[in-house]
Order: sequence, then structure tokens, then C-alpha cells
Amino acid sequence: MNPDLARFSVNQMTVKQLSLPELADACARLGITNVGLWREPVQAYGVEATAKLVRDAGLTVTTLCRGGFLTATDPVERMEALGDNHAAIEEAAALGTDTLVLVSGGLPAPSKDLRGARERIADALAVLAPYAAERGVRLAIEPLHPMYAADRCVVSTLAQALDLAERFPADQVGVTVDTYHIWWDDQAPAQIARAGAAGRIHTFQLADWTTPLPEGVLNGRGQIGDGAVDMREWKGHVESAGYTGPIEVELFNEELWARDGREVLAETAERFLAHVI
Repeated sequence: MNPDLARFSVNQMTVKQLSLPELADACARLGITNVGLWREPVQAYGVEATAKLVRDAGLTVTTLCRGGFLTATDPVERMEALGDNHAAIEEAAALGTDTLVLVSGGLPAPSKDLRGARERIADALAVLAPYAAERGVRLAIEPLHPMYAADRCVVSTLAQALDLAERFPADQVGVTVDTYHIWWDDQAPAQIARAGAAGRIHTFQLADWTTPLPEGVLNGRGQIGDGAVDMREWKGHVESAGYTGPIEVELFNEELWARDGREVLAETAERFLAHVI
């Protein structure tokens, strides 16, 4: 294994064109030992089968994505969301990861009440956090760029994420620091320090910001080194805050997905070495 790749983790969505066995094989060939997994392909392959696959391949599962979507006002929808998150916590535990990433959810139509939506997230965390702790899983609230606030995530800044997380013990609820979503925020470095001081940086993810954004904006995450984000600077911020864990590259990009997945994985590892390490 290349020692410089020891902290590198590839999120499954970066190379979603690879099946789980193909991903495990490609990681082994490149000396990559960490992966972040997504629930849908894991469920399709089978949770226990995936756990065995990654274990046999010598892979550490750094995160499971994603839980969350906790902002519904309808009581039935809220109960369904809690049930789905309980399942996500159990899946994370079965896969051997201690971190479940939460994308909190957008505004339920026709509401315009951001504050109320964030309070419903807190209400849900009060139920989910102790359940996760009993299973050795931490919840990592991920703030998403404000362009997603209406339909995907009403938590847009690290400050907002920490305001929610700090209602709960640090070993139960923390935050995801993702460069794609926070690079624009001049308050983010101070919030990273705040999170680090409390032991609440549960995962650190990378993606670059490239323009123009694609239609729909969801799949606009740029390959490392292709955009506006200074990766070493952000690595410095989290390390100054005490974070020494895996660094996960999570890319949603149609052009990358159209290419050979093994080639993309090798390129991503090379970009990590060039622009992060």
C-alpha cells in the first residue's frame, strides 16, 4: 500500500459504475483500504453480503450515506422517516462503520418555515441519537450548499449543523465537513475549529467546485484539482482542529460516471496525492 493513500477513502458514488465486487477488486489493486458506501447499492447487493465482501477485501468502511430527510410535517411521513433512519443505523453497524451521514431534508411543500424544519430535525435526532449510540454509530449532520436548501437540506452551514449537533453528546451527533458545500463560507474555518474542539468532526469529504453547474445541479461535483477549492487549505483547517481520520472523496459527476470506473478510481487517487497530500 502507498502510505500516502493511508487516509484516502473513495466514496462509492465517485465510481458508481463499478459493482461492489468490482470496487473491492479495484481498491485492492491500487492499494486503497478505505471506502464510503451508499445504502441503495448495498441494499441491492445485500447488507450482510457487502459486509463480508469488504471484510474479506481488507477494506474499512469509513461512512455510510445516507440517513436523514427528517423535515416532513405529516405524522405518517415522519414515522416512516424515523423507521428508515433506524434501518440505516442498523446497516451502518452491520457494515462496521461508526459514521452515518445525514442529509437533513428540504422544505416540505408548501412550507416556507426554515426554522420549523430545523426544529423537526432536532426532534428526530432526539429519537435517533441514543438508538445509534447503542449500536456504536455516530450521526454526522452534513450541511449542504444553500442552493439545496429548498428541496434537499435546510442545514446550509457548519454553524447551523453544530447548533443542532450540540444539543446532543459529541459521541452521538457531529458534523460532516465537505469542501463542496462549505468552501464559499468565510465563517467555515472558525466553525471547523469549533467542531474540532468539541470532538464533533465525524467525517471529512472532498469534492471540487467547477462551473458551469449542470442542469439540476446535483451532479456538479468536480474532480479534485479541476475547480476553485484549495484542498490543502481545507485539510489544514480540519487537521488544526484535531481531525486525523480518513479523507473521503465523494464525487457526483456524469462525465466521470460515463468513463471506465477503474480509470476514474486511479485518477482520483492520483489527484488526492497531487492536490491533498
